[in-house]
Amino acid sequence: MKRIPAMLLLSALALSCSGEREGEYQLNGTLEGAVADNTRVFLKKSDENLQPIEADTAVVSGGTFRFSGTIEAPHLYFIFVEGANMGVPLILEEGKLELTAHKDSLNAALVEGTPQNQAYAEFIEGSRLLVQRRNSIQQEMQEAMMARDTANMNALRDEFMELRQEGMDYEQDFARTHPEALVSALLIDRFLKTKSMTIAELQEMFSGLSEEIRQTTLGRSLGQALEAAGKTAVGSRAPDFSAPTPSGETLALSDVLGKVTLIDFWAAWCRPCRAENPNIVRVYEQYKDKGLSILGVSLDRNADDWKQAILDDGLTWHHVSNVRYFDEIAELYSVNAIPASFILDEKGVIVAKNLRGPELEAKIAELLR
Repeated sequence: MKRIPAMLLLSALALSCSGEREGEYQLNGTLEGAVADNTRVFLKKSDENLQPIEADTAVVSGGTFRFSGTIEAPHLYFIFVEGANMGVPLILEEGKLELTAHKDSLNAALVEGTPQNQAYAEFIEGSRLLVQRRNSIQQEMQEAMMARDTANMNALRDEFMELRQEGMDYEQDFARTHPEALVSALLIDRFLKTKSMTIAELQEMFSGLSEEIRQTTLGRSLGQALEAAGKTAVGSRAPDFSAPTPSGETLALSDVLGKVTLIDFWAAWCRPCRAENPNIVRVYEQYKDKGLSILGVSLDRNADDWKQAILDDGLTWHHVSNVRYFDEIAELYSVNAIPASFILDEKGVIVAKNLRGPELEAKIAELLR
């Protein structure tokens, strides 16, 4: 029996696949504490945006409840109890699953049974000591700070950084040595989002997963994301695209390539983007006559806001936008947060990514010297 916190599961997409036979599942739950009979328990399925969608309802009788049915493949679900604030994430799959929880602490639910939940429980058990050590170091750091013990603070900071690396190594080793576990796909997905590993390393790790895991919805989505990220890795030729300009004409990246080209993903609503704009303006004014070209790609939803921000910030370079938020261009470049940028050489090959401030200016100066 292992404790399954919500944090990692909530970072995952729905875990399902198609084209497989349906298998029967049975979920038996036990609620400790004063839980009245006929209290409703909700089984909810996560959608593509991780929002719970009600799938089934049961009622408590004598402190227990049960769900049963058929499922094609493992999928992320949640258990919610009427009157309780928190839910219990779990991987519903073929087989028998036992859940035990106290109504006042659902986040500490005990889950056992079925291979995927057992694999996840194994991961949590292995990381438990690392979490305890982290909490202990943080407490000692707080005490050292209050005592103004600089020497101890520095030593503890070094220990904390070593522990972080140990934690990363543990997660990477788990993903490599558990190719049939859904949690391994969840970890690779997180490594991709946090950019904690190179695309080549992640592609190799992903290829080591079992075919069954790669064919889940998460696996297919992850595979597509890694493929797209590989196309926009440093050293790759930047994918061409086109979109409307503020005046309504269609402009392609290939139309505006210079000796050096900066693709800048931004939006009027993005405060960090707007804060960085004066630096980009300064760099552009300094290097535009030496061959610097900039193509701003706005992820705005409102065309008027986009056009007004261009005027307000004095962005005198090329601009395009589909005015559809994180659209197909953002997907093409694996952009899931802004500001984001790509620096291309005269052949359209990506030579750097996501540089800001002095680092951006230094790279442009190096390429155009």
